[in-house]
Amino acid sequence: MTVPKDVRTHYEKLKATVNRYRTLYHVYDKEEISQEALDSLKHELTGLEAKYPELIAPDSPSQRVGGKPLPGFKKIRHTVAQWSFNDAFSSDELREFDARVKRFLKSAGESARPTYVCELKIDGLKIVFTYEKGILKTAATRGDGVVGEDVTQNIKTIESVPLVLSRPIDIVVEGEVWMSSKNLESLNKAQEKAGKPLYANPRNVAAGSIRQLDPAVAASRKLDVFIYDVAQTSEKMPLTQSEELDYLRELGFKVNPNHVVAKNIAEAVDFWEKWKGKGRHQEYWIDGIVVKVNERELQEKLGYTGKAPRFTIAFKFPAEQVTTTVEDIVLQVGRTGVLTPVAHLKPVSVAGSIVSRATLHNEDEIKRLDVRIGDTVILQKAGDVIPDIVRTLTELRTGKEREFKWPAYVEECGGDGRIERVPGTAAWRCVNKNSFAVIRRRFHNFVGKHALDIEGFGPATVDQLLEKGLVQHYDELFTLTEGDLLTLEGFADISAKKLVASIQKAHRVEFARLLVGLSVPQVGEETAILLADKFRTIDALAKATEVELSEINGIGPVVAKDVVEWFAEKRHQTLVARLKEVLTIVAPAKVPVAKKKLEGKTFVLTGSLETMSRDEAKAKIRRLGGDVSGSVSKKTSYVVAGEEAGSKLDKARSLGVTILTEQKFLDVLKNY
Repeated sequence: MTVPKDVRTHYEKLKATVNRYRTLYHVYDKEEISQEALDSLKHELTGLEAKYPELIAPDSPSQRVGGKPLPGFKKIRHTVAQWSFNDAFSSDELREFDARVKRFLKSAGESARPTYVCELKIDGLKIVFTYEKGILKTAATRGDGVVGEDVTQNIKTIESVPLVLSRPIDIVVEGEVWMSSKNLESLNKAQEKAGKPLYANPRNVAAGSIRQLDPAVAASRKLDVFIYDVAQTSEKMPLTQSEELDYLRELGFKVNPNHVVAKNIAEAVDFWEKWKGKGRHQEYWIDGIVVKVNERELQEKLGYTGKAPRFTIAFKFPAEQVTTTVEDIVLQVGRTGVLTPVAHLKPVSVAGSIVSRATLHNEDEIKRLDVRIGDTVILQKAGDVIPDIVRTLTELRTGKEREFKWPAYVEECGGDGRIERVPGTAAWRCVNKNSFAVIRRRFHNFVGKHALDIEGFGPATVDQLLEKGLVQHYDELFTLTEGDLLTLEGFADISAKKLVASIQKAHRVEFARLLVGLSVPQVGEETAILLADKFRTIDALAKATEVELSEINGIGPVVAKDVVEWFAEKRHQTLVARLKEVLTIVAPAKVPVAKKKLEGKTFVLTGSLETMSRDEAKAKIRRLGGDVSGSVSKKTSYVVAGEEAGSKLDKARSLGVTILTEQKFLDVLKNY
């Protein structure tokens, strides 16, 4: 198949980029982009090679294992070649691995069906251990798969590495050196105190510690190890991988207890599902599972490709960082008329969901990222964080990329479509503040989750009501009947009755939620709660001065100015008056001083909780006088980490902020 010129050009740039970041990571322990982003680039490269095999060159990352050893260490030639594993990023890719295994065995005349051993993939540094007559002789890094670095003296400082085995045998084993999250936290506190940079993850610390010339440094890091494979032994080799793990434990090696035998590939997927949300929630970090054919006889028949065993695959957890392509950049009109540039992306799976859009925030952010249409970018989605472009890989540019030109007018703004830059900010907005696009966004916000939270009232229903002229003002929502709704596409008797019931239920609304629904500039959920707690009624807030507002902790002069100006407009005064006719606005409950046990404490929530929703958790904290923030800083008292917690958890660790599991959080609430 002839390779198109643009594909070959992109492949060469992609190959050079992967090689560069791979060398930095494996040889020099420098992580300029995350391992997840690097995996994503490698996955794209191997995909191109699969489609165009003639592209494959000797210097392709797909043809190599590990990296060259650093100068300054004694070199060790491995007695058994060290392989890397192929990766799977989805259950479909794992099932394809299973199908390949079975096809290969069938072609080799083997009728037996394999079972699989599933083990945790430890996020650490691979080490090869050689024992002679039961005594540790050498420990070496993987290096380039043929030659590694002699790190024996540093490895001997790890308490879980046996210096003498239970039997005087000759054996070569492989394992992963790792650092616990607790030790990483302690190390970063010491680094911060000394004014030194913090470590991003335990893998980097483990690698750096093992490569220290002074073993005392390695000893101080309190590293640990799991052994998972026998490369060679003077005794009879166990018949299965599961028996091999038992054999290692019997000899005195530390083996991770979390492994299972799967009768089929579906059970392997189940094991992956069980662990995918726990990557950083035990003392050692994991970034996936390793699936191996259990039967050694079948392993030997399957053999190896040029770089990896055919009988093993690493099934990675959903990446929080991936690479993708920017296909377009469009402007979205928000509820206050502010224009937000949004990148339309080549769809990609990140953190377990398919993403095709990411906000670029504002004009300044586009310039900072230097992002263009056609660029390859690193996309991040950690825990509950919305997709965000964190870096542009400019080295992959071909010259066909197009800069985004900020327009002079935007059709959705209505009228002549003119736009203006908001003074003192990086934001642009519609000059016409009452275009249909802006009104529609305001209505979406008014009925949405953080405002009146009217169940069943989605954006499509709002749009139909506005387009048909059935509502023009918020209060008219509360006069809608079942008959009105039946004129809309998609509504029948039952669905119309349910929505009317939801609307009637929303007649009684908390003051803070109403403030969010009014689309006052700068007033989001947290600011609305501060204003509601201080002024308690909408009439009192409407009379507030900029000075009074600025005196509230957490309210700055910009917010104060916007709030005063909003309530000063005649049309907004009319809007509030109309809403007071149809709504019962509930003031926040007064918390007795004796019950404000969490006063002065700031909480940040990340991940999902099992016993309550995020909003319920926030309400419990506030009832006890505590504050809730959306970002982690040195002023944060606690970070509550639920399942699939994201980057906020990492930042909390780096800053030494106290982290609470859900159970510990419940204990805090109970104790207070």
